[in-house]
Amino acid sequence: MSEQREESVAVILVAAGLGTRLGAGLPKALVEVHGKSLAEHALDRILEVGGVNDVIVVVPPKDSRLTERLADYPSLVRTVPGGNSRAASVRNGLAAVSAQITRILVHDAARAFAPVSQYELILSELRKPAVQAAIPALAVTDTISVVGTDVGLGSPTIVETPDRSTLRAVQTPQGFDAQTLIDAHAQLDHYSSEELARVTDDASIVRVHGVEVHVVAGDARSLKVTHPEDLDTVGRLFTTAATKNLEKNLAIPRIGNGIDVHAVSTDPSRQMWLAGLFFPDDIGLSGHSDGDAVAHAACDALFSASGIGDLGTHFGVDRPEFAGASGVSLLAEAARLVRGAGFEIGNVAVQFVARRPRFAARREEANQLLSEVLGAPVSVTATTSDGLGYEGEGIGVTAYATALVYPATRAGQ
Repeated sequence: MSEQREESVAVILVAAGLGTRLGAGLPKALVEVHGKSLAEHALDRILEVGGVNDVIVVVPPKDSRLTERLADYPSLVRTVPGGNSRAASVRNGLAAVSAQITRILVHDAARAFAPVSQYELILSELRKPAVQAAIPALAVTDTISVVGTDVGLGSPTIVETPDRSTLRAVQTPQGFDAQTLIDAHAQLDHYSSEELARVTDDASIVRVHGVEVHVVAGDARSLKVTHPEDLDTVGRLFTTAATKNLEKNLAIPRIGNGIDVHAVSTDPSRQMWLAGLFFPDDIGLSGHSDGDAVAHAACDALFSASGIGDLGTHFGVDRPEFAGASGVSLLAEAARLVRGAGFEIGNVAVQFVARRPRFAARREEANQLLSEVLGAPVSVTATTSDGLGYEGEGIGVTAYATALVYPATRAGQ
Protein backbone atom coordinates (compact mmCIF):
# COMPACT_ATOMS: atom_id res chain seq x y z
CA MET A 1 0.00 0.00 0.00
CA SER A 2 1.36 3.46 -0.89
CA GLU A 3 2.10 6.19 1.63
CA GLN A 4 -0.75 8.26 0.15
CA ARG A 5 -3.30 5.56 1.00
CA GLU A 6 -1.93 5.18 4.50
CA GLU A 7 -2.19 8.90 5.22
CA SER A 8 -4.95 9.89 7.62
CA VAL A 9 -5.32 13.55 8.50
CA ALA A 10 -6.96 15.31 11.43
CA VAL A 11 -7.41 19.06 11.84
CA ILE A 12 -7.66 20.62 15.27
CA LEU A 13 -9.41 23.98 14.94
CA VAL A 14 -8.69 26.08 18.01
CA ALA A 15 -11.80 28.21 18.57
CA ALA A 16 -11.84 28.60 22.35
CA GLY A 17 -10.47 32.13 22.63
CA LEU A 18 -12.56 34.82 24.31
CA GLY A 19 -11.45 37.58 21.94
CA THR A 20 -10.96 40.22 24.62
CA ARG A 21 -8.90 42.53 22.36
CA LEU A 22 -11.53 42.23 19.65
CA GLY A 23 -14.09 43.74 21.99
CA ALA A 24 -17.06 41.99 20.36
CA GLY A 25 -18.64 40.87 23.65
CA LEU A 26 -18.63 37.19 22.63
CA PRO A 27 -16.04 34.49 21.88
CA LYS A 28 -13.96 35.39 18.85
CA ALA A 29 -14.88 32.28 16.86
CA LEU A 30 -18.56 33.30 17.03
CA VAL A 31 -17.97 36.74 15.52
CA GLU A 32 -19.66 36.96 12.13
CA VAL A 33 -18.31 38.03 8.76
CA HIS A 34 -20.93 38.17 5.99
CA GLY A 35 -23.44 36.08 7.94
CA LYS A 36 -21.13 33.29 9.09
CA SER A 37 -19.00 32.93 12.19
CA LEU A 38 -15.23 32.84 11.86
CA ALA A 39 -15.29 29.18 12.92
CA GLU A 40 -17.74 28.34 10.11
CA HIS A 41 -15.64 30.15 7.52
CA ALA A 42 -12.61 28.16 8.68
CA LEU A 43 -14.53 24.86 8.58
CA ASP A 44 -15.86 25.54 5.09
CA ARG A 45 -12.28 25.67 3.85
CA ILE A 46 -11.04 22.73 5.93
CA LEU A 47 -13.75 20.48 4.50
CA GLU A 48 -12.47 21.21 0.98
CA VAL A 49 -9.02 19.83 1.82
CA GLY A 50 -8.51 16.37 0.38
CA GLY A 51 -7.79 13.52 2.78
CA VAL A 52 -9.09 15.10 5.98
CA ASN A 53 -10.70 12.35 8.08
CA ASP A 54 -11.26 14.04 11.41
CA VAL A 55 -11.97 17.65 12.46
CA ILE A 56 -11.89 18.57 16.14
CA VAL A 57 -13.17 22.03 16.99
CA VAL A 58 -12.01 23.22 20.39
CA VAL A 59 -14.81 25.47 21.69
CA PRO A 60 -15.02 27.86 24.64
CA PRO A 61 -15.53 25.87 27.86
CA LYS A 62 -18.98 26.08 29.46
CA ASP A 63 -20.38 27.78 26.36
CA SER A 64 -22.56 25.67 24.04
CA ARG A 65 -23.29 28.33 21.42
CA LEU A 66 -20.57 27.33 18.97
CA THR A 67 -21.34 23.61 19.33
CA GLU A 68 -24.99 24.32 18.55
CA ARG A 69 -24.04 26.44 15.56
CA LEU A 70 -21.93 23.64 14.09
CA ALA A 71 -24.57 20.94 14.56
CA ASP A 72 -25.40 20.72 10.85
CA TYR A 73 -21.81 20.07 9.75
CA PRO A 74 -20.79 16.52 8.68
CA SER A 75 -20.23 13.92 11.38
CA LEU A 76 -16.45 14.07 10.99
CA VAL A 77 -16.66 17.51 12.66
CA ARG A 78 -16.72 17.16 16.46
CA THR A 79 -16.36 19.65 19.31
CA VAL A 80 -14.48 19.46 22.61
CA PRO A 81 -14.21 22.08 25.35
CA GLY A 82 -11.05 24.16 25.53
CA GLY A 83 -8.70 24.72 28.44
CA ASN A 84 -7.28 27.67 30.34
CA SER A 85 -4.58 28.30 27.71
CA ARG A 86 -4.03 27.72 24.03
CA ALA A 87 -1.67 24.83 24.79
CA ALA A 88 -4.27 23.26 27.07
CA SER A 89 -6.94 23.66 24.40
CA VAL A 90 -4.79 21.91 21.79
CA ARG A 91 -4.10 19.10 24.26
CA ASN A 92 -7.85 18.64 24.72
CA GLY A 93 -8.17 18.43 20.97
CA LEU A 94 -5.35 15.90 20.74
CA ALA A 95 -7.08 13.69 23.28
CA ALA A 96 -10.09 13.48 20.96
CA VAL A 97 -8.16 12.64 17.77
CA SER A 98 -8.76 9.15 16.41
CA ALA A 99 -6.00 6.61 16.99
CA GLN A 100 -5.44 5.86 13.28
CA ILE A 101 -4.55 9.49 12.44
CA THR A 102 -1.03 9.86 11.03
CA ARG A 103 -0.84 13.65 10.51
CA ILE A 104 -2.35 16.52 12.46
CA LEU A 105 -2.89 20.09 11.37
CA VAL A 106 -3.48 22.69 14.09
CA HIS A 107 -5.25 25.84 12.97
CA ASP A 108 -6.67 28.95 14.63
CA ALA A 109 -10.26 29.96 13.92
CA ALA A 110 -8.99 33.55 14.08
CA ARG A 111 -7.28 32.84 10.72
CA ALA A 112 -10.59 31.81 9.19
CA PHE A 113 -9.74 32.67 5.60
CA ALA A 114 -6.57 30.61 5.21
CA PRO A 115 -7.04 29.14 1.71
CA VAL A 116 -7.32 25.45 0.90
CA SER A 117 -4.01 25.68 -0.94
CA GLN A 118 -2.25 26.53 2.34
CA TYR A 119 -3.41 23.30 4.00
CA GLU A 120 -2.42 21.33 0.92
CA LEU A 121 1.05 22.92 0.87
CA ILE A 122 1.64 21.92 4.49
CA LEU A 123 0.51 18.34 3.84
CA SER A 124 2.74 18.15 0.76
CA GLU A 125 5.73 19.22 2.87
CA LEU A 126 4.93 16.61 5.52
CA ARG A 127 5.02 13.88 2.87
CA LYS A 128 8.70 14.55 2.24
CA PRO A 129 11.15 12.11 3.87
CA ALA A 130 12.09 12.89 7.47
CA VAL A 131 9.82 15.97 7.72
CA GLN A 132 7.87 15.78 10.99
CA ALA A 133 6.78 19.41 11.31
CA ALA A 134 5.94 22.15 8.80
CA ILE A 135 4.56 25.63 9.27
CA PRO A 136 3.64 28.53 6.97
CA ALA A 137 5.31 31.90 7.42
CA LEU A 138 5.55 35.24 5.66
CA ALA A 139 8.73 37.23 5.15
CA VAL A 140 8.96 40.28 7.42
CA THR A 141 9.12 43.58 5.55
CA ASP A 142 9.30 45.95 8.52
CA THR A 143 12.40 46.53 10.62
CA ILE A 144 11.94 44.57 13.86
CA SER A 145 13.79 45.54 17.04
CA VAL A 146 14.16 43.92 20.44
CA VAL A 147 13.54 46.52 23.14
CA GLY A 148 14.27 46.83 26.82
CA THR A 149 13.28 49.38 29.46
CA ASP A 150 15.67 52.09 30.57
CA VAL A 151 15.42 52.24 34.35
CA GLY A 152 16.03 55.96 34.47
CA LEU A 153 13.70 57.16 31.68
CA GLY A 154 11.10 54.40 31.87
CA SER A 155 10.65 54.33 28.09
CA PRO A 156 11.67 51.35 25.93
CA THR A 157 15.06 51.42 24.26
CA ILE A 158 16.36 49.27 21.41
CA VAL A 159 18.54 46.41 22.55
CA GLU A 160 18.99 44.61 19.24
CA THR A 161 17.78 44.84 15.62
CA PRO A 162 17.96 41.40 13.97
CA ASP A 163 18.56 41.03 10.26
CA ARG A 164 14.99 40.95 8.91
CA SER A 165 16.00 38.56 6.10
CA THR A 166 16.15 35.88 8.80
CA LEU A 167 12.75 36.78 10.32
CA ARG A 168 9.38 35.26 9.47
CA ALA A 169 5.84 35.97 10.65
CA VAL A 170 4.49 32.54 11.59
CA GLN A 171 0.94 31.52 10.68
CA THR A 172 -1.36 28.51 10.89
CA PRO A 173 -2.32 25.82 9.93
CA GLN A 174 0.76 24.11 11.32
CA GLY A 175 1.30 20.48 10.39
CA PHE A 176 2.89 17.61 12.29
CA ASP A 177 3.46 13.91 12.32
CA ALA A 178 0.72 12.88 14.72
CA GLN A 179 2.83 10.98 17.23
CA THR A 180 5.48 13.71 17.20
CA LEU A 181 2.95 16.34 18.23
CA ILE A 182 1.33 14.10 20.85
CA ASP A 183 4.72 13.26 22.40
CA ALA A 184 5.80 16.92 22.39
CA HIS A 185 2.63 18.01 24.16
CA ALA A 186 3.10 15.29 26.74
CA GLN A 187 6.30 17.08 27.81
CA LEU A 188 4.19 20.01 28.98
CA ASP A 189 3.01 18.08 32.04
CA HIS A 190 5.62 19.77 34.22
CA TYR A 191 4.78 23.31 32.97
CA SER A 192 3.09 25.74 35.33
CA SER A 193 -0.09 27.52 34.25
CA GLU A 194 1.96 30.69 33.74
CA GLU A 195 4.42 28.85 31.48
CA LEU A 196 1.57 27.28 29.47
CA ALA A 197 0.06 30.72 28.93
CA ARG A 198 3.28 31.80 27.21
CA VAL A 199 3.13 28.96 24.66
CA THR A 200 1.75 30.67 21.54
CA ASP A 201 2.08 27.96 18.91
CA ASP A 202 2.72 24.24 18.50
CA ALA A 203 5.87 24.62 16.43
CA SER A 204 7.68 26.01 19.48
CA ILE A 205 6.56 23.00 21.51
CA VAL A 206 7.94 20.44 19.06
CA ARG A 207 11.18 22.43 18.69
CA VAL A 208 11.73 22.20 22.44
CA HIS A 209 11.12 18.48 21.99
CA GLY A 210 14.09 18.42 19.57
CA VAL A 211 12.18 18.26 16.28
CA GLU A 212 13.26 20.29 13.26
CA VAL A 213 10.48 22.55 11.99
CA HIS A 214 10.34 23.21 8.24
CA VAL A 215 8.96 26.46 6.85
CA VAL A 216 6.85 26.91 3.71
CA ALA A 217 5.48 30.07 2.12
CA GLY A 218 2.63 31.64 4.03
CA ASP A 219 -0.40 33.40 2.58
CA ALA A 220 -1.62 36.95 3.17
CA ARG A 221 -5.19 35.64 3.30
CA SER A 222 -4.32 33.87 6.56
CA LEU A 223 -4.66 37.17 8.41
CA LYS A 224 -5.32 36.76 12.12
CA VAL A 225 -8.38 38.57 13.49
CA THR A 226 -7.25 40.26 16.71
CA HIS A 227 -8.49 43.86 16.65
CA PRO A 228 -11.77 45.38 15.38
CA GLU A 229 -10.13 46.79 12.25
CA ASP A 230 -9.07 43.25 11.29
CA LEU A 231 -12.74 42.39 10.76
CA ASP A 232 -12.96 45.06 8.05
CA THR A 233 -9.90 43.61 6.35
CA VAL A 234 -11.13 40.01 6.33
CA GLY A 235 -14.55 41.25 5.23
CA ARG A 236 -12.93 42.71 2.12
CA LEU A 237 -10.98 39.50 1.59
CA PHE A 238 -14.20 37.52 1.75
CA THR A 239 -15.98 39.80 -0.71
CA THR A 240 -13.12 39.61 -3.20
CA ALA A 241 -12.88 35.82 -2.90
CA ALA A 242 -16.65 35.40 -3.24
CA THR A 243 -16.70 37.52 -6.39
CA LYS A 244 -13.88 35.52 -7.96
CA ASN A 245 -15.56 32.26 -7.02
CA LEU A 246 -18.85 33.42 -8.53
CA GLU A 247 -17.13 34.37 -11.78
CA LYS A 248 -15.37 31.00 -11.87
CA ASN A 249 -18.52 29.01 -11.18
CA LEU A 250 -20.60 30.92 -13.67
CA ALA A 251 -17.96 30.50 -16.41
CA ILE A 252 -19.31 33.69 -17.98
CA PRO A 253 -19.23 33.27 -21.77
CA ARG A 254 -17.54 35.75 -24.06
CA ILE A 255 -18.77 36.53 -27.57
CA GLY A 256 -16.69 37.81 -30.46
CA ASN A 257 -17.42 38.85 -34.04
CA GLY A 258 -15.28 38.44 -37.14
CA ILE A 259 -15.55 39.58 -40.74
CA ASP A 260 -13.48 38.64 -43.76
CA VAL A 261 -13.66 39.95 -47.32
CA HIS A 262 -11.95 38.49 -50.38
CA ALA A 263 -12.12 39.44 -54.03
CA VAL A 264 -12.59 36.79 -56.67
CA SER A 265 -9.18 36.18 -58.25
CA THR A 266 -8.39 37.39 -61.73
CA ASP A 267 -6.41 34.19 -62.18
CA PRO A 268 -8.81 31.64 -63.69
CA SER A 269 -6.62 28.81 -62.41
CA ARG A 270 -6.98 29.91 -58.78
CA GLN A 271 -8.75 27.15 -56.81
CA MET A 272 -11.92 27.97 -54.90
CA TRP A 273 -11.76 26.89 -51.25
CA LEU A 274 -14.56 27.94 -48.95
CA ALA A 275 -15.64 26.55 -45.56
CA GLY A 276 -12.86 24.01 -45.90
CA LEU A 277 -14.32 22.57 -49.11
CA PHE A 278 -13.00 22.63 -52.69
CA PHE A 279 -15.40 23.89 -55.38
CA PRO A 280 -13.87 22.86 -58.71
CA ASP A 281 -16.37 24.77 -60.88
CA ASP A 282 -15.58 28.20 -59.42
CA ILE A 283 -12.63 30.58 -59.57
CA GLY A 284 -10.98 30.97 -56.18
CA LEU A 285 -10.58 34.00 -53.95
CA SER A 286 -7.42 36.07 -53.83
CA GLY A 287 -5.48 36.35 -50.60
CA HIS A 288 -2.32 35.65 -48.60
CA SER A 289 -3.46 32.11 -47.88
CA ASP A 290 -6.07 30.09 -49.76
CA GLY A 291 -8.65 32.87 -49.47
CA ASP A 292 -11.14 30.80 -47.43
CA ALA A 293 -13.23 33.70 -46.14
CA VAL A 294 -15.47 31.47 -44.00
CA ALA A 295 -12.56 29.91 -42.09
CA HIS A 296 -10.81 33.27 -41.77
CA ALA A 297 -13.91 34.97 -40.33
CA ALA A 298 -14.30 32.11 -37.86
CA CYS A 299 -10.68 32.60 -36.72
CA ASP A 300 -11.20 36.33 -36.32
CA ALA A 301 -14.34 35.81 -34.23
CA LEU A 302 -12.52 33.36 -31.94
CA PHE A 303 -9.65 35.80 -31.43
CA SER A 304 -12.13 38.60 -30.73
CA ALA A 305 -14.03 36.55 -28.14
CA SER A 306 -10.90 35.50 -26.28
CA GLY A 307 -9.24 38.92 -26.54
CA ILE A 308 -5.95 37.70 -28.03
CA GLY A 309 -5.70 39.89 -31.12
CA ASP A 310 -7.06 39.36 -34.60
CA LEU A 311 -6.41 37.53 -37.86
CA GLY A 312 -3.60 39.88 -38.84
CA THR A 313 -1.93 39.46 -35.45
CA HIS A 314 -1.51 35.73 -35.88
CA PHE A 315 -1.68 35.01 -39.63
CA GLY A 316 -0.83 38.33 -41.32
CA VAL A 317 1.26 38.93 -44.43
CA ASP A 318 4.30 39.39 -42.19
CA ARG A 319 4.04 35.67 -41.37
CA PRO A 320 5.43 33.99 -44.53
CA GLU A 321 4.91 30.54 -43.05
CA PHE A 322 1.17 31.01 -43.55
CA ALA A 323 1.40 31.99 -47.23
CA GLY A 324 -0.93 29.66 -49.11
CA ALA A 325 -2.05 27.94 -45.90
CA SER A 326 -5.43 26.24 -45.99
CA GLY A 327 -8.32 27.75 -44.09
CA VAL A 328 -8.79 24.58 -42.03
CA SER A 329 -5.14 24.63 -40.90
CA LEU A 330 -5.55 28.25 -39.77
CA LEU A 331 -8.75 27.34 -37.94
CA ALA A 332 -7.01 24.47 -36.15
CA GLU A 333 -4.19 26.80 -35.11
CA ALA A 334 -6.70 29.42 -33.94
CA ALA A 335 -8.39 26.79 -31.76
CA ARG A 336 -5.04 25.87 -30.24
CA LEU A 337 -4.23 29.52 -29.47
CA VAL A 338 -7.63 30.17 -27.90
CA ARG A 339 -7.44 27.11 -25.67
CA GLY A 340 -3.87 28.00 -24.76
CA ALA A 341 -5.16 31.38 -23.58
CA GLY A 342 -7.41 29.62 -21.05
CA PHE A 343 -10.70 29.30 -22.92
CA GLU A 344 -12.92 26.55 -24.19
CA ILE A 345 -14.90 27.01 -27.38
CA GLY A 346 -18.69 26.90 -27.24
CA ASN A 347 -19.59 27.27 -30.91
CA VAL A 348 -19.01 29.34 -34.05
CA ALA A 349 -21.64 30.48 -36.57
CA VAL A 350 -20.66 31.86 -39.97
CA GLN A 351 -22.71 33.36 -42.79
CA PHE A 352 -21.18 34.32 -46.10
CA VAL A 353 -22.63 36.57 -48.80
CA ALA A 354 -21.84 35.68 -52.43
CA ARG A 355 -23.32 34.75 -55.80
CA ARG A 356 -21.15 31.65 -55.96
CA PRO A 357 -20.34 28.94 -55.09
CA ARG A 358 -23.61 27.06 -54.83
CA PHE A 359 -23.48 25.98 -51.24
CA ALA A 360 -26.77 24.49 -50.01
CA ALA A 361 -26.03 20.93 -51.11
CA ARG A 362 -22.70 20.92 -49.26
CA ARG A 363 -23.67 22.79 -46.10
CA GLU A 364 -23.76 19.74 -43.82
CA GLU A 365 -20.45 18.54 -45.24
CA ALA A 366 -18.88 21.90 -44.37
CA ASN A 367 -20.41 21.96 -40.90
CA GLN A 368 -19.09 18.51 -40.09
CA LEU A 369 -15.61 19.21 -41.42
CA LEU A 370 -15.14 22.53 -39.61
CA SER A 371 -16.63 21.17 -36.37
CA GLU A 372 -14.11 18.32 -36.39
CA VAL A 373 -11.26 20.73 -37.04
CA LEU A 374 -12.36 23.15 -34.32
CA GLY A 375 -13.40 20.53 -31.76
CA ALA A 376 -16.66 22.45 -31.25
CA PRO A 377 -19.89 22.98 -33.21
CA VAL A 378 -19.63 25.13 -36.36
CA SER A 379 -22.60 26.10 -38.50
CA VAL A 380 -22.25 27.79 -41.90
CA THR A 381 -25.03 29.42 -43.92
CA ALA A 382 -25.00 31.27 -47.22
CA THR A 383 -27.03 34.10 -48.70
CA THR A 384 -26.98 36.51 -51.63
CA SER A 385 -27.28 40.29 -51.77
CA ASP A 386 -30.02 40.44 -54.41
CA GLY A 387 -27.50 41.54 -56.99
CA LEU A 388 -26.30 44.50 -54.92
CA GLY A 389 -22.68 45.39 -54.24
CA TYR A 390 -19.55 43.45 -55.07
CA GLU A 391 -21.12 40.27 -53.72
CA GLY A 392 -24.07 40.71 -56.07
CA GLU A 393 -21.75 41.39 -58.98
CA GLY A 394 -19.89 38.16 -58.26
CA ILE A 395 -16.51 39.84 -57.78
CA GLY A 396 -16.14 39.32 -54.03
CA VAL A 397 -17.24 37.37 -50.97
CA THR A 398 -17.93 38.59 -47.42
CA ALA A 399 -18.12 36.25 -44.44
CA TYR A 400 -19.49 37.22 -41.02
CA ALA A 401 -18.80 35.06 -37.97
CA THR A 402 -19.81 34.97 -34.31
CA ALA A 403 -17.93 32.87 -31.76
CA LEU A 404 -18.71 31.98 -28.16
CA VAL A 405 -15.94 31.00 -25.73
CA TYR A 406 -15.87 30.59 -21.97
CA PRO A 407 -13.15 30.34 -19.30
CA ALA A 408 -11.80 26.82 -19.00
CA THR A 409 -12.17 25.08 -15.63
CA ARG A 410 -8.68 24.10 -14.46
CA ALA A 411 -8.05 21.03 -12.34
CA GLY A 412 -7.77 22.00 -8.69
CA GLN A 413 -9.42 25.35 -9.04
